[in-house]
Amino acid sequence: MATATLTSKGQITLPKAVRDALGLKAGDKVEFEYVDGRFVIRPLNRSALELAGVLHRPGMKALSVEEMDEALGKALGEDDERIRAGR
Repeated sequence: MATATLTSKGQITLPKAVRDALGLKAGDKVEFEYVDGRFVIRPLNRSALELAGVLHRPGMKALSVEEMDEALGKALGEDDERIRAGR
């Protein structure tokens, strides 16, 4: 188990084993989330290459930018209509 010491300024240095396991390097950001009485630490810095395909759904065709714009406009219009109707 890796441990760290809290400084008087509330800072810690993540142990090398933790940095290596999370793929962290100097300047990277991390997120802390409180889940079921424990904190979970997640790296926030990801390159676009690491994210490639993350939204892919087998069997669905890729949309063009124009198709995405049209779908977004439709969704925003429906949202606006719903909000104005007080639903």
